[in-house]
Amino acid sequence: MTASSHTIQDEVMESPKRRGRSKHRLRGSRDSIVQITDKHTKSLLRERDAQIASLQNEVSLLKNKIANLSSSNSGVYDGLFKKTRRQLTPYGTTLRVSTSKNQRRLCVERSQMGRNASIATAAVLDSLSHSDPLLSSAGASADSTHRLIERIEAMFRAPSDHVGYLKSADFAKDLLRLNKKVRGILEEESRCVFLQSPAYVFGDIHGNLEDLHFFSDNIWNLGMGLTAGNFVFLGDYVDRGMSCLECVAYLLAMKLNLPQKVFLLRGNHETRDVNGWEEHYGPRSFIYQCRDRFGDELGYKVWEATNQTFDRMPLSAVIDQDVFCVHGGIPRPISDEKVVGGRIRDILNVPKVAGINPPYEHEEEAYQQVASDCIWSDPASEEQERQTVDRESGYGDSLRGGGAICFGHKAVTNFLAQQGFSYIMRAHEAHAEGVAVSKGARVFTVFSTSKDHNQGNNAMAGCILIDFEKMQVINRSPAYRNQYVHRRDSVSIAMLSEAEVAERVKLGLITADSHAEDDEDQEVEEEEWEEFDEDDPNTSRDYSSGDEADYVLDGRRKSSVDPSMTMASPPESSHDNHDVSMDGEHYNGKKANIHPKKIDFSGVDSSNRRMNHLGGLKFTSISEANEEEEEDEESTVNGDEDETMEPFEDAHCSVTIDGV
Repeated sequence: MTASSHTIQDEVMESPKRRGRSKHRLRGSRDSIVQITDKHTKSLLRERDAQIASLQNEVSLLKNKIANLSSSNSGVYDGLFKKTRRQLTPYGTTLRVSTSKNQRRLCVERSQMGRNASIATAAVLDSLSHSDPLLSSAGASADSTHRLIERIEAMFRAPSDHVGYLKSADFAKDLLRLNKKVRGILEEESRCVFLQSPAYVFGDIHGNLEDLHFFSDNIWNLGMGLTAGNFVFLGDYVDRGMSCLECVAYLLAMKLNLPQKVFLLRGNHETRDVNGWEEHYGPRSFIYQCRDRFGDELGYKVWEATNQTFDRMPLSAVIDQDVFCVHGGIPRPISDEKVVGGRIRDILNVPKVAGINPPYEHEEEAYQQVASDCIWSDPASEEQERQTVDRESGYGDSLRGGGAICFGHKAVTNFLAQQGFSYIMRAHEAHAEGVAVSKGARVFTVFSTSKDHNQGNNAMAGCILIDFEKMQVINRSPAYRNQYVHRRDSVSIAMLSEAEVAERVKLGLITADSHAEDDEDQEVEEEEWEEFDEDDPNTSRDYSSGDEADYVLDGRRKSSVDPSMTMASPPESSHDNHDVSMDGEHYNGKKANIHPKKIDFSGVDSSNRRMNHLGGLKFTSISEANEEEEEDEESTVNGDEDETMEPFEDAHCSVTIDGV
């Protein structure tokens, strides 16, 4: 063994203290260190392992001693080893006078400041409400309104559980209260409302509770109040469907609850001449359902009160100063188009209470024409563009008839340029795909009911989300299954009696091939009805600024459009007349043929279209996943006939629409 090796071995075997003192010598003489043999290395590791084990045993013994001392002297050591956490909530003291057995004494109550303040505030407000009749009335009215909205929402969520309520006078009273409260809110709105995106735009509902539930379950599942964005409904809430009262009640309740978030525009079915046409629509007319549900007298009161609400609905809306929303289409100008405001100014000048069909005595003919154009007009077909549309104005007579008009490319271009808008969003025409595009992708037609319009069993209901720089289409696929409306042969209703099935058929909760006749007339207790006072502030608060007697319908004047002479849609469109087939598959005795269609944009001139202020895409695609849906279940967009629908592209936009 060399001298160097001997030196290193001696240093390794030294005590820990000596190794510490000589450590610096080892660091300074690394060049003289040689490799230790395996035997010496193992010996060194065993020595260190023994030292570590000894120290671990000492730590365990100390922990045991501390635990024993803590358990035997918890009071002494709590302050040493545990710090008490104190809540930061302040406490307050409430003094109150207690009277018992003719003796008065002062009671002191100590409680957390939050609860204490709440109790004190509630006590003060309670005393004020009892001393001030106005505050008491306002509080009772607010509470009554809240309970009214809760009843309507509960009915909408589970209509099958509220069959008795839906056929009762209580529901009729709630409808009268609801109409009276909402009328004032609508009357305060302008005839053209302005709002910001994001906004969901819905087309015709037509008493279809099933499709309205679809949108509720998939768009505002947490409630409209907790869903980002606004909600714009383009009209036609009644007629054709069997659940007109339920749909109207729910939409009016949402308007009452969220007046700055829900916007209800007026359609042509929100007029007395149309929704009162019982001879034509039969059991599917709004007035028939009111009278059949509540009896002739009370049913007529509900129908008239609802129409008074319809008279106050806005005619149009503008989203982001870029998208014009209306039920039918753009109105003809009645003033110089160079005047600031143009057609929007004409709409704003329409009276806030307008009957339209028929008109009130105070309605001027010019503004009655503006209102009629908004709710009745249609985009012109290509054949009309070539033959009947005036080349100067861009307007012509609609094939719908009855005095209705159509608007062509020229009218659309002039309107968008005059107002500085980019797109028109409208409803009024049924489409099996839920959404259709026309006039160079500048006019969108939205239809939000898939039934009662002869579109076949594969028809879809659609809506459009406008979200600043993009638009997204959401469709209900035919594969979607609901839990609210059932077929007559459904297993879900197998346990119901024939009487219960008949009731649900009349309410639209069970679909049938024919309308079930109810031999028992609805009876309304007179004494129960007399208890309801529309002028009682505890049952209804009147927001209206004027008296309803000030508005008188003029039966002698002719409306701009005669509904009895019109067809539901122009010939060769989705549905040609008012005849309704109960099974939804036949149309005038012929099988409904729904073919995918293609839009040709090769000849579209987009030079006059306003670019989005951010630039870039105006549309994006949306795909709503459904695991049970087949891959070939997609929505399409109507356009020219007899061609296959494909996604389209032009200079500024691209759209792909997928079904839900």
